[in-house]
Amino acid sequence: MKKSELIEKVSKSVAKSTKSEVTKKMVEAVISEAFATIGKAIKKEGRYSYPGFGTFTKTKRSARKGRNPQTGEPIKIKASKSIRFKPSTVLKASL
Repeated sequence: MKKSELIEKVSKSVAKSTKSEVTKKMVEAVISEAFATIGKAIKKEGRYSYPGFGTFTKTKRSARKGRNPQTGEPIKIKASKSIRFKPSTVLKASL
């Protein structure tokens, strides 16, 4: 699903449930702010959990050795930060 498709579905759902006009710009602003807030929470606290959906956790990947697939030459891969997602049992059951 693309961002535009998410905005479309949410705007239709909100308009149907509230029986009022909701612009796509308003919905886009709310969705963008929600994801920005989730990102900030993960950065600050190291995790974000949404009941019924799952948990996002900040992780560290240590430096390691790798291999260039084209030349086969060994390379060093820098340490990095990443995010892991663990789906809730409710989400897993719905799949």
